[in-house]
Order: sequence, then structure tokens, then C-alpha cells
Amino acid sequence: MNDDHSYSSLFVPASTQDHIQGVLSAAVVLVMYGDYQCPRSADVYRMIKIIRRELSVSFGEDYLCFIFRHFPQIQIHPQALRAAQAAQAAAAQGQFWQMHDCLFNHQQELGNGYLVEYADRLGLDISQFLKNLSQQTHLDRINEDIESGLRSEVTVAPALFINESRYTGRWNKAQLVAAIVAISR
Repeated sequence: MNDDHSYSSLFVPASTQDHIQGVLSAAVVLVMYGDYQCPRSADVYRMIKIIRRELSVSFGEDYLCFIFRHFPQIQIHPQALRAAQAAQAAAAQGQFWQMHDCLFNHQQELGNGYLVEYADRLGLDISQFLKNLSQQTHLDRINEDIESGLRSEVTVAPALFINESRYTGRWNKAQLVAAIVAISR
């Protein structure tokens, strides 16, 4: 395999190791590299949620698969890595997407006390959650996402790939929907 990947392709293909909403066999697989403390990542994620709902009504539940990969930009968002660890700790207890949404909804409140509060609200085993955070149990998983992003030439979050091709259009709903529908034809 050639290591010289173009700027526009996803280096690590979507797999069952990813955080997935939908099915990998969907007509369109949308991969997002995001940062929980990045306002633009939150905006893009909210837009994707709306798009997924609308496209599932128009084309069926299995039309769009959404995958989230961590890409904390710790140089500008000091709490992003800890938030990603909280999401992974919640994932270990089957609550990734619930914590994921909570983190994006509370971007200004990502300190340790808040993370524990969110875990408690989700009904997580707090002692296990705290153990995962203190021992940085899931740091390798986060670093794998970051590395896959870097190998796909991601430099900032958010970054999107539609069926393994980098989305370079404008960050608005109409253009993203048009790109998704066009690639599935």
C-alpha cells in the first residue's frame, strides 16, 4: 500500500472500532474529527444531527452512517482532551453518545467537577468513571483517533470525510446535504 495519500482521502477507513450512529453499510458514511471545546465542532455536529434526521426521513434509516473521532486541539482548547477522556469513559459503560451530546451542549463547563456531574446524570458508575479518568485508561484510543486524523492531513477540528473523501465545501447545511446526496449517486 502506498503511504502517499492525497489530502482528500481518509487514511483509516471507518470500522466497528469507531463510535457509530447508523450502519457501516450505509450509502453514505460521514466521519467527523471533532473537539469538544471547539464551538465550530459543536455547530457542525448539531447540523449533522439535523441532516441525519432529514435524510433518514427522505432516504431511509440506513442511508447515512455518522462516525465521530476525537481530535482535541489541546494547544487552544486545554479541556478538550479531558472531555474526550470523559466521553471514552462513558463509552466503556455504554453511554458514549449521551456523554458526547452533553459535552457539546456544555462546552463552557468541561472542568473535572462538571464531567463527574454529567456522568452522574447519565447514571454511570462514578467510581469506575473516576478511575478511568485518573488512570487515563482511554488515552491510547483518543491518540489513535488523533493519529488517524493526522495521517489524513487533518490539522484542525472540525474535519469531515464523506465516503472517505475530504469535505472541502462551506460549513452550511445546504452545501453539506448537496455533497452527501451527490456522493451517494
